[in-house]
Amino acid sequence: MTIVQRAFCLTLLCALAPAGAAVRIKDLASVEGVRDNQLIGYGLVVGLAGTGDRSQAVFSIQSLANLLQRMGVTVSPSATRVRNTAAVMVTATLPAYAQPGQRIDITAASMGDASTIQGGLLLLTPLKAADGAVYAVAQGALTIGGFRAGGQGNSQTMNHPTVGRAAGGALVERPAPSPPPSGVFRLQLHRADFTTAARVSEAINQKLGGGDVLARSESAGSVVIRTPAPFATRPVEFISAMENLEINSDAAARIVINERTGTIVLGGDVRIRPVAILHGNLSVEIQTTYEVSQPAPLSGGETKVVPEVKVKAAEQRSQNVVLKHGASIEDLVKALGAIGSTPRDILSILENLKAAGALDAEIEVI
Repeated sequence: MTIVQRAFCLTLLCALAPAGAAVRIKDLASVEGVRDNQLIGYGLVVGLAGTGDRSQAVFSIQSLANLLQRMGVTVSPSATRVRNTAAVMVTATLPAYAQPGQRIDITAASMGDASTIQGGLLLLTPLKAADGAVYAVAQGALTIGGFRAGGQGNSQTMNHPTVGRAAGGALVERPAPSPPPSGVFRLQLHRADFTTAARVSEAINQKLGGGDVLARSESAGSVVIRTPAPFATRPVEFISAMENLEINSDAAARIVINERTGTIVLGGDVRIRPVAILHGNLSVEIQTTYEVSQPAPLSGGETKVVPEVKVKAAEQRSQNVVLKHGASIEDLVKALGAIGSTPRDILSILENLKAAGALDAEIEVI
């Protein structure tokens, strides 16, 4: 099989789970304002075994000189070598309701030309949010999950040695900007859908309302909820009870195609109208062989290479599939597999079914 054939050899995955399966509300939506916050900081990793930034990374030299100056040591940047130091960008995710003293994970990535940060120690690094305030500080040893070994132009690298991670490597210094639970709050659906939003509000009103209207679908992506009187002083308990309610979620029928990874995902709720499918293959093969034309001795002719081209065309008989009313995607996949269709054939057939109006689903190419 050639490289081009491998690139177009797609793997077919059929998601045949029943549509509308019961799921918890907390898996479909989240309370507005209860979200993660991204943090970022600039720091230095020291203790590298000569694998740090070179002199071309000017910012590493300047950062090291500034750090030493704050500690009472004055060093000229031009007289400093940073082979054991690397400048890194540190990122972290501050979860909702994080409190001072809580530890969070960090990731450090080299900014300069360091070959690896293996065995490095991250120095105290403030982590800021988009508002410019410091919410955490990071420091500690890094693990990279790989290595780089060798020298003198002969080396071997495993994984990505210029990115490291420290579990619990940062301490929260300021509470996360999360709103406290209140009497009225809003649910945000992870995937906007009018039917799902209506079912969420209906389930809350029926199971927690006690005859009152507590929830109202504001749009396809949000539901406004009022805390009932019995839970007026216990909003956390009410949110917990609400999140654990189960509903039958709904989503539009969709087919997702990722040609880069060779994957086709077809939802089990995709329906096909009555249709007949005829599919055949035409292959054209062109072969060029080179023959040597050798003249007779003493004839005065020249030896030449003469190309000989052979063209061969073959067309397979078309295979037919007939799908009746109410056929599902499972029926289609079984029928196409029975006639020996390849994943690339299935991709072409799906696109033609959509164009013919026989496929009631959205086709999304990612």
